Amino acid sequence: MIETIYVEENIQQHPRTQDILTRFPVARKIVCGRYGEVFNPKAQNFRLQKQKPALILAEKHKNFALETPKGYGIGANRNFYFSHMLNCLYDCRYCFLQGMYQSANYVLFVNYENFQDDIRSICESHPKDDIHFFSGYDCDSLALEPVTGFAEQFLPFFASIPNAWIELRTKSTQIRTLINQKPSSHCIVAFSLTPAEIAAKVEDKAPTLERRLDALKKIQQHGWQIGLRFDPLIYQTGYQQQYQRLFEQVFALVELKQLHSVSLGVFRLPVSFYKRIHALYPDEKLFASPLEHQNSMVSYQKEIEQEMMQFCTEQLLGYIPASKFFPCTA
Repeated sequence: MIETIYVEENIQQHPRTQDILTRFPVARKIVCGRYGEVFNPKAQNFRLQKQKPALILAEKHKNFALETPKGYGIGANRNFYFSHMLNCLYDCRYCFLQGMYQSANYVLFVNYENFQDDIRSICESHPKDDIHFFSGYDCDSLALEPVTGFAEQFLPFFASIPNAWIELRTKSTQIRTLINQKPSSHCIVAFSLTPAEIAAKVEDKAPTLERRLDALKKIQQHGWQIGLRFDPLIYQTGYQQQYQRLFEQVFALVELKQLHSVSLGVFRLPVSFYKRIHALYPDEKLFASPLEHQNSMVSYQKEIEQEMMQFCTEQLLGYIPASKFFPCTA
């Protein structure tokens, strides 16, 4: 799967680096000074790199956990996100990452301990507040779990902090780590879900809806809290029937007592990201949708956006109490 691995010089001897390198004995290893030398240069071809991404093992030095935008959250007083990894195994056409980064290579920050120190410090600074930490902002939280061991390392850590919760946002079926340990009440395993007809068109390389729902069912049976993330909503002819059918499929499986939260959000991209993605995929039908600029963002026309949000909100509130529903306004 991974043919080339770049390693920052200063972390060659880090135990996590050594463990990962042993998993890819035939991969080409290249030492670099800082990951930006490989990841940041302009004139890289994201679309070409996406066919065979390299793995870059790096060390993060600052900004470990950052506050989320206002309007982004699932019930906590304070919300932060952190990224142990940059870029995603999957190739979803609507994903902002292909507009944010020059490179499609994966960057994995191996110094998990520094992330944990920062998270602990934030929680100690606000001991009376519930704090949610979102780990799937710049990557899929579980897709490379067999390589990264991310969940295996972070779940016991979050279980040890009384006022901290972690959301694992994923489309992945890599759930062995979750099945093999005791469920934690301080973790929400949040599945990103899209109607099968839409996923087949715009979620390349991601597990099918059927496989995601099977993974959801298994970890729910094992006792984990579940989150449902219908974000972004994708418009096409017949979307009402497609989302209605999706909700029927999902809530036929989900047990309300183990459902932590449901979120809903529209398709949106910063203008600069949209232009870059559109240049990469000029023939993509998604970008032929009725889109418009709104406050430096590209989204569906306002009336379509409102129509989709209203329809899906009404559908969801037929299955869940309003207390579990968190429409994204960020």
